[in-house]
Amino acid sequence: MKNTVRQPQQERAIEKKNKIIKAGYELFSEKSFFSCTTPEIAARAGVSTGIVYGYFKDKRDILLCVLDIYIEEVSTPVMNIIHNLTPPVNIAPLVKTLMDKTIEIHRTHSALHETLHSLTATDGDVAAKFLELERNITIGVASVLPKLNIDIPDARERVHLAMNLFQTFSHEYVFDKHSFIDYNAMYDIVCESITRLFLGK
Repeated sequence: MKNTVRQPQQERAIEKKNKIIKAGYELFSEKSFFSCTTPEIAARAGVSTGIVYGYFKDKRDILLCVLDIYIEEVSTPVMNIIHNLTPPVNIAPLVKTLMDKTIEIHRTHSALHETLHSLTATDGDVAAKFLELERNITIGVASVLPKLNIDIPDARERVHLAMNLFQTFSHEYVFDKHSFIDYNAMYDIVCESITRLFLGK
């Protein structure tokens, strides 16, 4: 028989649910999704396992809540930079600012980043949330460009390509660290490539 999940209404109940999500966030970061158990999450949150199942169907249900928080934490700093811009925009230093912020985000969330992205191939809901994030950033940034007097063709395509370049380089820089790569040189090459995208070249 499936447990009945309740939505908390009172402040104490909401606080308890948030503690469970926070505990899941910490443990998924420390041990990965598959290496931690619901009882461990309950213990970290300071509640019984039964309480956890009162708010969540299973460990994966907690994971999806954690993913929502993660997406908010990694996207908000970047979008804040974009939304605080005013024309005229100097593209080259802006690209470096965005690259540095993306690297910082990868470093700060390195453990959880690996855990969540590793699930995209096997969990359709996780994959869908990441695709929605890409869509929202692509459309959101592209819609701001005309207000900044950045008039380029194929804006969404250029934004999406730039996003992939930011992500790929940051992942390389933070996680891969190939001994045969000069990452300072690669940083400059990637930033120059992104800059050209928004100069219409």
